[in-house]
Amino acid sequence: MEFEMKPTIILIGPLGAGKSTVGRLLAEKLGLPLCTVDQVRRAYYEAVGYDEALAAKIAASEQGFRGVLRYSKPFEAQMVQKVLAGHHGIIDFGASNSVYDDTALLAQVEKALAPYPNVILLLPAPDPDESAAILQDRLIRMLNEAGKTFTDELFELNEYFVKHPANQQLAKMVIYTKDKTPEEVCEA
Repeated sequence: MEFEMKPTIILIGPLGAGKSTVGRLLAEKLGLPLCTVDQVRRAYYEAVGYDEALAAKIAASEQGFRGVLRYSKPFEAQMVQKVLAGHHGIIDFGASNSVYDDTALLAQVEKALAPYPNVILLLPAPDPDESAAILQDRLIRMLNEAGKTFTDELFELNEYFVKHPANQQLAKMVIYTKDKTPEEVCEA
């Protein structure tokens, strides 16, 4: 008996790049399940020993977001492997799960992604500075509409995500979204 393997499309990229919106539209269009890693992260983190209290302590210290990011990286790499093993369809990776400074962790994630031909990096434009500026404007608009407060640290972190070479290394395709609707991005 032959079975048909369902395709998996993995969307990576910085905050505000459109991963969630495009992921939802692709899932609907292709009739595939959607896994948004940011929504399942906590369960996977708990399973691998992530300490929320320690992360909160780090966040409140002078290390801030970046300290939590450094602490989270080994857990993220493990989580990525478990998500890929347990899900198919459309996977919205979240902004930080494709950015690794530690070469061993990056290699671990790269190995986990190797069998997947559809690892797509979403960025507004080829120029990293232009992408960072577009995403900053987009995030400010989104956060203001949601009534949320934010600091420049968020934009600095997102610029780090935009410019990090790991995204380019992990991606098997890059789609630039500037001046495209989410529907046009899905078609691409």
